[in-house]
Amino acid sequence: MMGKGAINHNTRAFNAKNVDPERSIYNVQFCNTSIKKVYHELFDEALERYNAKQKRSNRKIDNYYEKIRQSKQEKLFHEVILQIGNKDDMNSKSKEGELAKEILIDYMQDFQKRNPNLYVFSAHLHMDEETPHIHIDFVPFIRNSKRGLDTRVSLKGALAEQGFKGGTRGATEWNQWMESEKQELSKVMERYDVQWKHLGTHNKHLSVLDFEKQERQKEVAQLEQTLSDNKVELNNILYQQIMAEEKTEQIRKEGEVIRQEVSELSAESDWLKEQTEILSEDKEKLLSENENLESQQKKLQREINKMVQSKETMERNIHTYDEDEKWQLPEPGTLMSAKAYRDKKALPLVQKLKELVKNLTLKCIQLTEQVKKLTVKVDRQQNQISRLTDKAMEQNDMIERLQEKVSDLGHLERYFGKERVQAIVEQSKTIEQAERAEKRPKRAYDMGR
Repeated sequence: MMGKGAINHNTRAFNAKNVDPERSIYNVQFCNTSIKKVYHELFDEALERYNAKQKRSNRKIDNYYEKIRQSKQEKLFHEVILQIGNKDDMNSKSKEGELAKEILIDYMQDFQKRNPNLYVFSAHLHMDEETPHIHIDFVPFIRNSKRGLDTRVSLKGALAEQGFKGGTRGATEWNQWMESEKQELSKVMERYDVQWKHLGTHNKHLSVLDFEKQERQKEVAQLEQTLSDNKVELNNILYQQIMAEEKTEQIRKEGEVIRQEVSELSAESDWLKEQTEILSEDKEKLLSENENLESQQKKLQREINKMVQSKETMERNIHTYDEDEKWQLPEPGTLMSAKAYRDKKALPLVQKLKELVKNLTLKCIQLTEQVKKLTVKVDRQQNQISRLTDKAMEQNDMIERLQEKVSDLGHLERYFGKERVQAIVEQSKTIEQAERAEKRPKRAYDMGR
């Protein structure tokens, strides 16, 4: 009979209720090859030739196995089940059952030779059930096809190439082939003096048992339930895996944020150190400049004091001019004429006063210019002192902000651990160096020199 094909049942990957596990050692495995491997061996070259001819990418076939698995016209493989007798006359535990086993082994020897278009990848003879029987699983294929792959899956085509042409509804390629295989089995049975007992109809014969069908259906149902349970468990595992991956991704992102923050803090820390050194140098420079300005101010103050003293001296001299006799115009003599008084007394005094006035005027002009210059210099120094004071205040603010950054880095080290933070900093520096190295233009060397 034709079976649905349950490879796991055939290989005893699981045991159904009607299986006696203690007798499984008497089973016979003729072959057991992965069906996917069979598809690669049979169809890969044909698939490559087919895809090479396609001009449109959507007509290419990525996986021939998956294409047939999803096909509604063809099956991945077919199975035939052959059995001699029943549990009453050919029981597996009896001598007749052992005879049936020998007949089936003999029958199987030439199966592949008789059927070159049916690639047998799994064949098992079971002695751990009530009646000995054999499962033969095969992939039907044809060569030199004019449609699709030149070597492709086709049950009807495979049987046709072996000489079984479809006729009436009851005489299909499959029915003709099955009848032929029954005859082959009958010939083997005759060699062992076992006769084929027809049970009233031409189609109901020793290899077709309702009992076997029922048992296979039960096994398939059990397998489907197991698969369903496994799918549920697999879905749970996949869900847990997805959740774990999401959690891992979240942790990775958080770690990346922390690494970025530590990297920024590390960079700021290095910058803080540089700025602290610069500010220290600026502070020393400001102190030196302040000392110079104070010295200049003291010097200006001394010069101003000198000017004040000069003014006081000049004022005292003015009083002297008012009171001293030599700066007074004398009274004319009794017999002195006006001309003589003018020439001898008045004109010399006037000339002397003119010289004095010139000197005093020149001195006043010089003092005035000097005062202007000193005033401008004092204003300029006052402005410079004001700028330096503002800069010192800005630097103090900068130092306070830098100290806050250093404090933040300290908090981070206390929270994550100094070693971990340092490791992240080193890793960040390594990454930054690598990025800079990648951005650095590469030199082209003349290999021919």
